[in-house]
Amino acid sequence: MNDWVAFYDSPHSIYVSARHRDVHYARLADEIACYVPAPTAAVLDYGCGEALHADRLAAVTGALTLAEAAPSVRARLVERFRRNPRIAVMSTEQALALPAQSFDVVVMHSVSQYLTPDELDRIVRLFHRLLRPRALLLLGDVVPPEVPAISDAFALLKFGWSNGFLLAAITGLVRTVFSEYWRLRSRIGLTRYSEAEMTAKLAAADFVATRAPANLGHLQTRMTFMARKAGGP
Repeated sequence: MNDWVAFYDSPHSIYVSARHRDVHYARLADEIACYVPAPTAAVLDYGCGEALHADRLAAVTGALTLAEAAPSVRARLVERFRRNPRIAVMSTEQALALPAQSFDVVVMHSVSQYLTPDELDRIVRLFHRLLRPRALLLLGDVVPPEVPAISDAFALLKFGWSNGFLLAAITGLVRTVFSEYWRLRSRIGLTRYSEAEMTAKLAAADFVATRAPANLGHLQTRMTFMARKAGGP
């Protein structure tokens, strides 16, 4: 995980253009907002990244906590949202140490692939402690074992075509092949789970989980899981 945190804490080209980054985070904010159960809900976005449009998510919550491991990304979040009283920014470890039953929704999107299975187990158990009864854990962008890397490229081209950055997407894909991201992905790889494996892993942490009808974001070859504490309604 530390290698990936260092990558995202440095200048990188994972987003092929400003337009790509903007529509990516706008879509995520709007889709996560659909899972917020009430305007008073307390929400944790764990591993939130740049979260450019977190204000759109905060608008439908009582309080939104953005937790990010990369220090420079976190500093930008603090500056961007310092005037929004509904948004708090902290490190991921600070978030995991918050009092029990602090949240109605915990979101972890596009993070599980960068964690070892043991790291994910530890974090999910801590999420269980942070969630209130009947609360929701939303685990997005889980990478299945059988999905090839080329599918991400095709999805980006389709996303670029739909949102006005196709040329940048083509150029960005070529650039990615020679980037630190690809070297890391080739050396470390991504942690992958089948639907059954992720459901079992969440069950081991005392969650009852089901796969959502669609993944959060544009990568529909990946999976999102909805999980609630076992024994709850």
